[in-house]
Amino acid sequence: MQLTKSLLKLDFGLKLELPDDRLCPPVLNRHNYLMWLKGLLDSTSYEKQDRKIVGLDIGTGASCIYPLMGCTERDWDFIAIDIDSKSLEYARKNVALNGLDNRIKVVERKPTDALIPLDDLNVNSISFTMSNPPFYKSEEELLESAKQKSRPPFTSCTGAKVEMVTDGGEVEFVDRMLKESLALQERVQWYTSMFGFLTSLIEFVDKLREHKIDNYAVTEFIQGSKTRRWAVAWSFGNMRPAQSVARGIKTAVSKNVLPEITEERVINIPLQEKIGEFADRFRSELEKLDLITWEWDTERLEGIGRAAGRVWARAWRRRKQRGGTEDQKVVDVKCEFAFKVSIQVGKDDVAVHCRWLEGHNPVTFESFRGYLKKTARSNINPQSTENKA
Repeated sequence: MQLTKSLLKLDFGLKLELPDDRLCPPVLNRHNYLMWLKGLLDSTSYEKQDRKIVGLDIGTGASCIYPLMGCTERDWDFIAIDIDSKSLEYARKNVALNGLDNRIKVVERKPTDALIPLDDLNVNSISFTMSNPPFYKSEEELLESAKQKSRPPFTSCTGAKVEMVTDGGEVEFVDRMLKESLALQERVQWYTSMFGFLTSLIEFVDKLREHKIDNYAVTEFIQGSKTRRWAVAWSFGNMRPAQSVARGIKTAVSKNVLPEITEERVINIPLQEKIGEFADRFRSELEKLDLITWEWDTERLEGIGRAAGRVWARAWRRRKQRGGTEDQKVVDVKCEFAFKVSIQVGKDDVAVHCRWLEGHNPVTFESFRGYLKKTARSNINPQSTENKA
């Protein structure tokens, strides 16, 4: 416990008081979760990083560790909920001890209450939920695990029964969140939770797929040589997370839980001319597309485009010629696909890189990558190609 207090004081400037019979959280593990959340939020918004963020910590515990640490990372606000009166008592103490009463609201809930109580709290929308749910389905399962690890079942390392055991275990707990999210939809940008077992993550991803939720992220937190935790996030929104955030699991056995790719180096091509000449031709081809919006950064050699569909495809062009895509004003057009394309310069070659920003159809992203590859190839040193002809 003293190590946790020292780390929080030294690295985050936080003070902490904890009872002996409640969970003493490992700082690095909790920090990893928050860093992943930052990446998730930063990569799924066009707004600046200092935008207003409100998060919900489900089962905040006596330490209130996630809201406290989260407030030191960014200008975030938190709603922290729990069902245990003793944990709530200490959570409120810790919030006050660090002068964060104006940014962290601690709320008591009942076991039968909604886990994401936006309506009860008169809150219209929030940026994310987070949770580190009880791992075990029963006290017997907990006792067996403690026996295998040769330690007492209830200590400051493990926590009280209310922190470690829940009906149905962690999968059932997060499934409750999923069911509530189906009603709340985009009132929460990202629903997230940690898991103590890889098998739980695999089982839960199957549930997401059953509900046709395609926009999700998974990751793995590694602390030391033994301790591993996993996390999942899902969204009903259109913004796709960065690949490093969405596909953060390297273990071969869990590859089947990974979501669709959101980034790819489309092509590497040799360059025998000034990069600016190639970039200008490549950019001009993209500007011919029927995009809702298009912005190109000449210095960074990257552009962001938003489209109402597969505007690079022949079918779209034929429909436009027939007048089938000109009925709506630009402001009324819904974005079905957004992308960021960049040109990365090497010593002897250039790479075209593409990032999927918005959309739900991976086939559209695949089709666009094919278009980029063809466009890049057709714009390599066209003069030398003409001379050969």
